[in-house]
Amino acid sequence: MKVSVDPVLCEANGVCVGVLPDVFDLDDDEVLQVRPGDLAEGEVEPARRAVAACPRNALRLAE
Repeated sequence: MKVSVDPVLCEANGVCVGVLPDVFDLDDDEVLQVRPGDLAEGEVEPARRAVAACPRNALRLAE
């Protein structure tokens, strides 16, 4: 499973970073960065929480 961000919708609120900092990060320009590749098994549920918590619905999970 992978997570992605729609950069047009993302306001870099950082909610996802607080939920799963090993996958999400804000760079020096306050742009959300998502770690590439598949999520580890233990990251799937926190990623679901991060997607659900996104105030702009900018995050997506895909198989």
